[in-house]
Amino acid sequence: MPRALTPQQAWEELRAGNARFVEGTSAHPNQNAERRGELIDSQHPFAVIFGCSDSRLAAEIIFDVGLGDVFVVRTAGHVVDDTVLGSLEYSVDVLNVPLIVVLGHDSCGAVTAAGQSYETGQMPPGYIRGLVERITPSVIAARRNGIESVNETVVEHVRQTSSRLAEASPSLAAAIDEGRTAVVGLAYRLAEGRAELVSEHGSVQS
Repeated sequence: MPRALTPQQAWEELRAGNARFVEGTSAHPNQNAERRGELIDSQHPFAVIFGCSDSRLAAEIIFDVGLGDVFVVRTAGHVVDDTVLGSLEYSVDVLNVPLIVVLGHDSCGAVTAAGQSYETGQMPPGYIRGLVERITPSVIAARRNGIESVNETVVEHVRQTSSRLAEASPSLAAAIDEGRTAVVGLAYRLAEGRAELVSEHGSVQS
């Protein structure tokens, strides 16, 4: 049977899993054959993690969760587009997920590229340009606040992305207003393995 978690309880579950990962005491739950069998006909994840595609940012590992626990959406630089919004709306309105996590990380290549393009005025080739164009507003916001470093720009990008979700999707905005879900923005520190809370929208507490 699925567990009915509140946004706060879902956040506490992820936070506890990340603490285990940081401490080197990961439990590796829900990763056996029995769990696979339980998930054949349905899934009931307790969070959706919208993070960067970076290979160092494997959501299930850093939050010490297993099969069926989290619904994962990933794009380079956690860039929002229609397919991302559709995936998030599906997770909240169909799967009833109580928590959306926006997950950025140190040394993000996509954010670095956007910062370089902002400084030089030169855009990268091909479809990488589309990524940079979507991240640039966050770079501009960071620079206006006196932020120059890549890692602190990532934090600003996480905050901007977290706010944009409700602005871009009436469905997500309604879920947040009704308390059915909440959004937390996290910045992942590569050296420590720690996911730090940098923003929150809805009924969660740090």
